[in-house]
Amino acid sequence: MVTTWVPNVSPTSDFSLANLPFGIITTPSDPLPHAAVAIGTWVLDLKALSAAPLFAAVFPSLPPQIFSHPTLNRFAALGRPTHRAVRATLQSLLSNAADADPRLRDDAALRAAALLPRASATSHLPMAVGDYTDFYAGYHHAFAVGALFRGPGAELQPNYARLPVGYHGRASSVVVSGTLIRRPVGQFVLPDDPAGAPVVGPSRRVDFEVELGCFMARGNEMGVGVPVEEAEDFVFGYVLLNDWSARDVQAWEYVPLGPFNSKNFGTTVSPWVVLADALEPFRVKGVENPAGEVLEYLRGREDAVFDIGLEVDLTTPEGDTMTISKTTSKHLMWSFPQMIAHHTLGGCPLRTGDLLGSGTISGPGGPEERGCLLEMTQGGKKEILLYGMDARTYLKDGDTITIRGACGEPGARVGFGECRGRIYSAEQRK
Repeated sequence: MVTTWVPNVSPTSDFSLANLPFGIITTPSDPLPHAAVAIGTWVLDLKALSAAPLFAAVFPSLPPQIFSHPTLNRFAALGRPTHRAVRATLQSLLSNAADADPRLRDDAALRAAALLPRASATSHLPMAVGDYTDFYAGYHHAFAVGALFRGPGAELQPNYARLPVGYHGRASSVVVSGTLIRRPVGQFVLPDDPAGAPVVGPSRRVDFEVELGCFMARGNEMGVGVPVEEAEDFVFGYVLLNDWSARDVQAWEYVPLGPFNSKNFGTTVSPWVVLADALEPFRVKGVENPAGEVLEYLRGREDAVFDIGLEVDLTTPEGDTMTISKTTSKHLMWSFPQMIAHHTLGGCPLRTGDLLGSGTISGPGGPEERGCLLEMTQGGKKEILLYGMDARTYLKDGDTITIRGACGEPGARVGFGECRGRIYSAEQRK
């Protein structure tokens, strides 16, 4: 196993040399958002690195200001071969292998300028998100929710096994981890109202959803679909995603066109984009499609999803934290290449920075494998018990949800860090 000369990189760190995810930061010495990669408890400030003569020597084909922009979009648009080459070069610069490039390691002044404690940097939304589409690719979630609302024998709609079901979300409310989420006000029907008359007020059933997010590196021409076997080349990288949901609003509004206000008040993503190549060793086959063979335009490689371990912590306003869910992204039935192929089938043009969500990822086991409170509590009928005799059906004001995800062995872990958000009262200002 190749290790790094960067000090104090723990074997359990999400940000090993095998990872090197990209993000956007500001620092005390540079308040303008710019690019960096994470390694252990450090960040390598790529803007500071690009100011050194070393940059032109190791990246002769890169535009000199490529890492000075406030988002990663321009870097993403350079394409996956460039992402792969840049990551490999950075790995060499940060490695202590005998054949590694020692120029950063041996330049004390450059190290002091470019290698900074991650705690001293502030993370920002890594991409300018033009469009956001959320899918429903988690088989066990779709089955459980179908059983809850439609009953045995009608768990899945007839189209579920034939195409990746999705809806267009709201890009303007995609926010970076740590951003507060206001409890949404919406229209819904009170469950104990025999008249079924709608009311307007703060949602009483705010939920989280554990998802994987995919950022697009480049787009397709309008009218020209992306073949499933080429779709991987359009992917920049992946983040954790929390699709916050107001279940009472959703239940009232979703017929006949699907989610609207119940989903557009906030979507949280983790700040570090794990490049597609970093996840290559963790490919697995997803959930078996109950329909068997799919239509030809959706027939891609079998090992098209990743086995990323996912965990969810709920922290109460009093500060008590409990892990309430453990699952894995191998429980997806549809892959992101299939989502891209279907999204563009009719000629829809995707663009650099577009965000695709996987849909809630749940496991086949009990409540501890479920990816949202809707499933865990069977629609609010059962409480989940927390520390200190506390309990939840849905989220209370002041609750914090933290999603983590990682794969790989100690010393070579590929992780995402945290995707965290806290709910605050609809009546409260930030």
